[in-house]
Amino acid sequence: MGGSGSSELLQVLVAAVLTGVATSKLSDGHKYLIINFSRAVLEMMFKFVDIIIWTAPIGVCFAIADAIGSNGLSALGSLGALVGTVYVTIFIFIVVVFGAVCFMFKINPIEFLVAMKEPLIIAYTTATSEAALPKVFDALEKYGVATHISGFVVPFGYSFNLDGSTLYLSLAAVFCAQAAGVHKSVGEQIVMVLMLMISSKGVAGVRSASIIVLASTLDQFDIPSWPVALILGVDWIMDMLRTLTNVMGNCLASVVMAKMENEFRTEEWERERRMLHGEDKVSVIEGKMSYVSAVSGLEEGRN
Repeated sequence: MGGSGSSELLQVLVAAVLTGVATSKLSDGHKYLIINFSRAVLEMMFKFVDIIIWTAPIGVCFAIADAIGSNGLSALGSLGALVGTVYVTIFIFIVVVFGAVCFMFKINPIEFLVAMKEPLIIAYTTATSEAALPKVFDALEKYGVATHISGFVVPFGYSFNLDGSTLYLSLAAVFCAQAAGVHKSVGEQIVMVLMLMISSKGVAGVRSASIIVLASTLDQFDIPSWPVALILGVDWIMDMLRTLTNVMGNCLASVVMAKMENEFRTEEWERERRMLHGEDKVSVIEGKMSYVSAVSGLEEGRN
């Protein structure tokens, strides 16, 4: 599918997995040498990306100016249509798919959204799921999800349960193909969507991280990557909603898993909730009095 200059993303992913497996089988000395080297390269790449992010607005400004100069204001209309399509598609996905999950597992969607409002607001306003992570754990615990369930599901989902990013990447890839005048059949589009679903796994939970996945995947299907520069100008608008969707999906997955494992709103959680709201003060006092009486009885028995 890719040309001679393609990024060969799948090959890189397979090679990375095999490298990790092989490294795990080395002796400790050699293993930590490779790990430390990889961490140093990773840190260097983060600094490299920081430089690109800080200088990207200048390039985006000229890219949009060139597009408007060449195609007129219709270029802005196309970008607006992309933003609108992403928002409508994700909204339908939330209502239909998340709504169906709530119906199947008897989850009150209004109660769920109210309980998760703080991490969802943080995710939407910051466009980074990492910033919302502490509040996600706190909100799930207050909602009744056992901590060991959320402690497993949420970190796992942050890497592999990225509904919003997958939807966005699919729509953005089609937009880039249309902008570049590249026609793709329905079969090729399905393959492209499946490829993006795989490529989006493990994407970093930071601003505009999906853009990197998009740019590296387009070359696999002989689609020029220059339309990505146009998307950069409005990506932050779409990034907010897809981040919110990612966080919402992981929160919902935690609740579903807790219900399946009978770890949702356990007796211990109910007792703590009543104590927190002052509903169980009498029982607490009675418990303390019975404890004191028992201790006194033991002391009298010893005497």
